[in-house]
Amino acid sequence: MSTLPDKTVERLSQYRRNLLICDAKGKEHIFSHEIANIHHITPVQVRRDIMLIGYTGTLRKGYNVKELVALIGEILDKPEGQNVAIIGAGNLGRALMKYFKNRREKLSVVAAFDNNPEKIGTIYANVEVFPISQLKQIISDKKISIAIISVPVDNAAAIADSLVEAGIKGILNFSPRPVNVPEHIYLEEYDMITSLEKVAYFAKNKN
Repeated sequence: MSTLPDKTVERLSQYRRNLLICDAKGKEHIFSHEIANIHHITPVQVRRDIMLIGYTGTLRKGYNVKELVALIGEILDKPEGQNVAIIGAGNLGRALMKYFKNRREKLSVVAAFDNNPEKIGTIYANVEVFPISQLKQIISDKKISIAIISVPVDNAAAIADSLVEAGIKGILNFSPRPVNVPEHIYLEEYDMITSLEKVAYFAKNKN
């Protein structure tokens, strides 16, 4: 299968999350319009996404929930799983450690890094905090392929450079300052301030 579009991958992840909820409630089949209603998109978009991964439902029953969850897992997940590091063990970093704990079987946060001596050596949500100076060694030892940047704005660019040198394959940047990485590194940047301002704008115009 060729590489899927970014937005399709996002939606597949969202589909799986809600399909798992449906499965837990005992729902065995689901139609595209039901998935669309959950995600506030069109049934056509749902069908296009699912066709891209080679799955089809039936007119009478729709999609088999368990089968679709399993197939999305095959598409999104690496069979042996992937290890994740969080760079920055401040309030946001610790919140991320706690949030991701046992959240996904194939994604494991196995290390955190900080330059604060009071945080180094501590364990939070079963994740040990290592000094930034050991970044490259720990990433190699623990076979970490993904990093989450949650450091102050002024440090984000230098951290991104260090992660690239350490062999990281994908970066999720929570810093409001964009970072530059080579094309062979997948970069996702999440700007919470921009997201909140977007919500505020539309909330303002609802008055």
